[in-house]
Amino acid sequence: MYKARILFLLCCMTLLVSCSDKSELQSLEEDKLYPNEWIMNQRIYPNQDLDYKYIRKTRKQAKNLLVSNASRSVQPEWQLVGPQNIGGRITDIAISPDNDDHFYIGTSVGGLFRTLDRGETWTCVTDPSPDNPFIEPSVGNIAIAPTNANRIYLGTGEANGSGTSGAFFGNGLFRSDDAGNTWESIGLESSGHVGRIVVDPSDENRLFVAATGTLYGKNEDRGLYRSLDGGDNWEKVLYVNDSTACIDVAMNPANTDILYASTWERIRYPFTRRYGGPGSAVYKSTDGGDTWEKLSNGLPESNEDTGRIGLAISESDPNVVYISYTTNKITNVFDGLYKSEDNGASFTEVAQGQIDNVNASFGWFFGNVRVNPNNEDDVFVLGQRLYRGNFPVQSVQEVEGMHVDHHAMEFSRNNPNMILSGNDGGVYISEDAGQSWIHFKNLPITQFYNIEVSEFDSKYLYGGTQDNNTLMTSTGSNDDWFPILGGDGFHVNVDPDEPNIVYAEYQYGNLFKSVTGGPDMSYALEGVDENDRTNWNTPVVLSPFNPDLVYYGSNRLYVSYQAELWEPISPDLTNGSVPGGFSSYGTLTAIAGSYQTDQVIYTGSDDGRVHRTVNGGQDWEAIDEDLPTRYVSQIAVHPDNDDIAFVAFSGYGVLDYTPHVYFTSDGGSSWTDISWNLPDIPVNDIIFHSELEALIIGTDMGIWINFDYENANWQALGTGQPNSIVSDLRWHAPTNVVYAGTFGRSIYSIDMSEVSDTSVGITDSDVQPFRVKIGPNPSSGSVMLSWDWIGVEEAVINISDLQGRNYLNRRFDSTGGNNFMTTLDLSELPSGTYIIRLEMDDQLLTEKLILQ
Repeated sequence: MYKARILFLLCCMTLLVSCSDKSELQSLEEDKLYPNEWIMNQRIYPNQDLDYKYIRKTRKQAKNLLVSNASRSVQPEWQLVGPQNIGGRITDIAISPDNDDHFYIGTSVGGLFRTLDRGETWTCVTDPSPDNPFIEPSVGNIAIAPTNANRIYLGTGEANGSGTSGAFFGNGLFRSDDAGNTWESIGLESSGHVGRIVVDPSDENRLFVAATGTLYGKNEDRGLYRSLDGGDNWEKVLYVNDSTACIDVAMNPANTDILYASTWERIRYPFTRRYGGPGSAVYKSTDGGDTWEKLSNGLPESNEDTGRIGLAISESDPNVVYISYTTNKITNVFDGLYKSEDNGASFTEVAQGQIDNVNASFGWFFGNVRVNPNNEDDVFVLGQRLYRGNFPVQSVQEVEGMHVDHHAMEFSRNNPNMILSGNDGGVYISEDAGQSWIHFKNLPITQFYNIEVSEFDSKYLYGGTQDNNTLMTSTGSNDDWFPILGGDGFHVNVDPDEPNIVYAEYQYGNLFKSVTGGPDMSYALEGVDENDRTNWNTPVVLSPFNPDLVYYGSNRLYVSYQAELWEPISPDLTNGSVPGGFSSYGTLTAIAGSYQTDQVIYTGSDDGRVHRTVNGGQDWEAIDEDLPTRYVSQIAVHPDNDDIAFVAFSGYGVLDYTPHVYFTSDGGSSWTDISWNLPDIPVNDIIFHSELEALIIGTDMGIWINFDYENANWQALGTGQPNSIVSDLRWHAPTNVVYAGTFGRSIYSIDMSEVSDTSVGITDSDVQPFRVKIGPNPSSGSVMLSWDWIGVEEAVINISDLQGRNYLNRRFDSTGGNNFMTTLDLSELPSGTYIIRLEMDDQLLTEKLILQ
């Protein structure tokens, strides 16, 4: 208990503890307070790798289905619930050069927002639409052309080196010529994450892009890129190696041929990272990027520990350059602020000890420096804290009054008193040159892990969030949410019979209980063995049969009466700890109890194990023989039949096209793949709507519904879905409303009384822009397939059985004609029902095939 309380206090302060440097690729397990790998880990298990091109294709498929769905007027619309007053992680800010009331906010996983009235109202300008290409919701950087306020460049993929941003990489650069109304893809699709974009102040078509490449792994699509024609063509002008990013670039406003670029040697794996190396350095060009010189005069010499480096050039005196350094390849702690007054010829250290805690012990998450455009001596260093220095008089002070974890800052070019600042708590504005700050409380960008709705009163809403605690509202409004528990928040449960009893947790299963409806939390883990392994997002579930029974999942299953005293009722239900002592896998992640009895319980783990007990935990049966070895994200049990259950998986099936939703009607003795026409995207939650007899799932690309799970046809649910990750779903039966918690766009709801299988029915023209014919079907051996090419160059055929086992994966190239026919010899396959998937460009079509 003492250990957990200390962890709680540290989380609330958001001060992270550094870990010692024992090896080049350091274990992350020595310090559980770092920004966590959880989101990435669940999507890559067990292959520990991602096929970025394949994932981009599946996300485009999902986008096309969502856009098609939105065109049907019979569909009900998702409504924003909130919160708007809390905020979420901001990655960049840009103010129009012509109008201070017009500015843009880039978010970590929520898209790009625009305001035209100084923040009174906001519009996300990157949500899916028929007129725009698909834009990943993770924003890296934004740049407005100084000579043309309508010309905006958007670089996707948050470049801060967290596990979150590694999971939600970008899909390149986009350009708008109408202030964000419409967008055009302009390349660099494999750049992964964009650290900075600079546009020539005299030429809107000349720009430089600092591209970091992929975070998890090595690739050559990184470095500094230059375009002279607005992004139509690109040239890589600075490149170190396939594990070194270009993280920052700055342009001299008086002589735009003078540029500075910083590189950052970094590579991250699920359990290890190396965020430093001799490849981390500062380079200067005096010929517009044609040639580069590595700077050293007065700057730290690059070595194995040199980490992320930030750059800034003064606009009031372009001879003044500031560079911030970090050191330690694991933590990237602050290593000095350096200033040049001779255009980079020499540097002097101007700050070290005064702000050595600016980055805490995870400087790879920050790294930005900003200079007041009206005063070359007025400098802001952005980190876990925010410091403001006046140089050369060496005056440094911490800027307070805002949330921690600072990533963005922008100054008005028209009003010296206006500054915008962005951090993990959202956006702040100062109208007095940074002396005081006002929080924008109308941006729905909160990142939810889990949500809850009181069964007794739907105005009582709760949720656990990234960086912003466990929250609640008691009015149902979107602007009066407040925290009830510190740290990152996860599962929240409200007793349906006694709504004043609320359970909430922060990371790694530190559970608390309130008997006052949410506030006044007390520690509630008496009886849980502190040596058990617990997940970053530890499952805590109330029994639907008897809500006085609370289930808690470590690597074992615990049960208690109202969390008063916990008792283990299972052995280890995982494959055990990961070799080497890592606890990232080997924990329970899903618990589902029966509606009929307290004796039947299902569990799922992060290493693909699914178990069931029918006698309250006395005996457990493994029921995962026919299931894929993937991260179990959720289990749902049919309210009327304990033998009917559904299992959802996270992760991308990039090598074997593993589906993500399975169904059993015999208690897990056999399973059927019911993912059929779903794009290959992670499924984060699954619920059963008993009135409609329908399954609803939340995925990395929206919310989908299925009215006939034995003959699955998934359809997008509702219109107006935000372009963000849907992490959790709740059906509030008394009001027949479904709530969706998103990881980046707060919470939405939809009135299910307006939904039926006819209201969301998808016609052939909606989802089948091409037709495929299969014959004969049923077949006794060979099958002939024919389809139209619809202007694409290749098609991929995949055949799997209902358990998801793959039997054939074959690519066909276009012969130039419109129609294509091929015969497949399937005589070696056993009799049964199979799923044929035909993938062409961004379209996916599935059909059943019966072999006799």
